[in-house]
Amino acid sequence: MLGRPIIDYAVYLLVRLFIAGVQALPPRACERIAQLLATVFTHILPVRKEVLRENLAIAFPELDEKGKQRLAWGMWRHLFLMVMEIAQTPRKIHRTNWRQRVDIPQVETIIRHMATERPAVVISGHFGNFELGGYLIALFGFPTHTVARKLDNVYLDRFINDFRGRTGQHMLPKQGSGDQIEQVLLDGGTLTLLGDQAAGDNGCWVPFFGKPASTHKAVALFSLSFAAPTLVMGVRRRGERMLDYEIALAGIVDPAEADFPYAGAQSMTEWYTACLETLIRQGPEQYWWVHRRWKGQPSKKALRRLQRSRQKIA
Repeated sequence: MLGRPIIDYAVYLLVRLFIAGVQALPPRACERIAQLLATVFTHILPVRKEVLRENLAIAFPELDEKGKQRLAWGMWRHLFLMVMEIAQTPRKIHRTNWRQRVDIPQVETIIRHMATERPAVVISGHFGNFELGGYLIALFGFPTHTVARKLDNVYLDRFINDFRGRTGQHMLPKQGSGDQIEQVLLDGGTLTLLGDQAAGDNGCWVPFFGKPASTHKAVALFSLSFAAPTLVMGVRRRGERMLDYEIALAGIVDPAEADFPYAGAQSMTEWYTACLETLIRQGPEQYWWVHRRWKGQPSKKALRRLQRSRQKIA
């Protein structure tokens, strides 16, 4: 019984030591380390090789084997750099200097829809530096509530949530937080969600890179039930350097508008999934291809619903 807490705490200490080491490194050294680890994980000791191959074959069937390896290498480099960026963010990005690190091309549009007394929903995916997204939005003066699964390691969970909450991002557990989410939206708060997580056989099946993917219905229902303006955004890396990003707005809708075209969970989910796909195609090496997005098979009923949706669009 005592073994698990001891192991968890040992892992937590190792992570803290790793973060302390990363924080002591100059950015260029972090970039070189990320490149080295990407080479190891892609060519020397391939990690999740089959998952990567399957996902990239679905998303980019036109790529040959070398093209897929280049994309996999770029993904690993981005992920390792992202981890090191998270470690350095509290020391590198502040209210006084964030403009040197982050560009927001559509800042006026974003502020206009978030700086109101109405609730707002922000949807992102496992793209770019998604951990930095909630941190930055709160840093700009818009406190957010983010729904996320608790980590099994309680020490790491507490540590990561301390980072997330440093600027005003409040975390809600994925399970059992329905009442809290409802109150946030009733109070005119901002809810941030990942919209590209597999939802199992009973999810809402929508096209994602041309193949049906199960998606959580709740994401769309939060927007629709509270008539909340909904923004699809991604924190996209602009170049090769660390902490050099732009907040890209892929789409925005307002369910309160008279001509709102996505009144059902199916159509709303299809809309924001298409927005996420557009973002990913603009920087495919920044997407988390190591997670299984396409799980299971849709039922005949779900396939018929997809077919009807395609016919409406046509």
